[in-house]
Amino acid sequence: MSSARDIESSIHTDLGGKMTYSSFLRLDKLLDCQEIHSDPAHHDEMLFIIQHQTSELWLKLVIHEMRETLEYINTDRLSPAFKIMSRIKHIQAQLLHQWDVLATLTPSEYTQFRYALGPASGFQSVQYRIVEYLMGNKDAKMIPVHAHDEQAVKVLTETLNTPSIYDAFIRLLDRRGFEIPDEVINRDITVPHQSNPGVLEAFRIIYTHPKEHWDLYEMAEKLVDIEEQFAHWRFRHMKVVERVIGYKTGTGGSSGVGFLRKMIDHRFFPELWEVRTHL
Repeated sequence: MSSARDIESSIHTDLGGKMTYSSFLRLDKLLDCQEIHSDPAHHDEMLFIIQHQTSELWLKLVIHEMRETLEYINTDRLSPAFKIMSRIKHIQAQLLHQWDVLATLTPSEYTQFRYALGPASGFQSVQYRIVEYLMGNKDAKMIPVHAHDEQAVKVLTETLNTPSIYDAFIRLLDRRGFEIPDEVINRDITVPHQSNPGVLEAFRIIYTHPKEHWDLYEMAEKLVDIEEQFAHWRFRHMKVVERVIGYKTGTGGSSGVGFLRKMIDHRFFPELWEVRTHL
């Protein structure tokens, strides 16, 4: 039996002047962005470039989804946010598993084109910083790194001065009648949230009576999901860096593995982890 496949008569084949797969996705631009900088060109630089470009595309989608989530929280509509939060978790899984591909890069291969990066480093990723800001890890000292990029400074400053997803959720708890302290509601949102006994008590009530506060309980667990995934991503990042360059200084000037290790235990939503001890 022949395995040949005829083109079905209904398939569009006359595509002149019409929207095509390539034009819809702008593949002419997208696939022209993998410029090799090493000289002579090293085979594995393509892997390194595509790995990081793909990560930036996923980060762009995470930002898109997180901003929509913020809108839902700010307007007291948690139910439609749940699907988005689940989607973010799946995007994070894609980002996590991408490290498996980069881990195939051996130290001897990487050293042959690492010089081409100059001072370029993932630390300089504007989109990664936006995600951290949206999740609440605010640090204004990170913005001057992008002083050479006016648009980057603008969007980072705007995000720094916007309530994070956690800030917005805590304010929603206040609107729902929980006794959230004024110093939390009116705090400086340009710095990370610190654990507060009043917020912890609100979550203790929610977790003790989930049926009475189901949407708040569900949102709390969605936040735990994305923080846990973020921690997995950070750990995998550190281990891949250790595997590929050992304890060398990072291209951006950081201590490399040591610098990455410091962030693994960071908590974006501290009370959501602490409440488990108090139940």
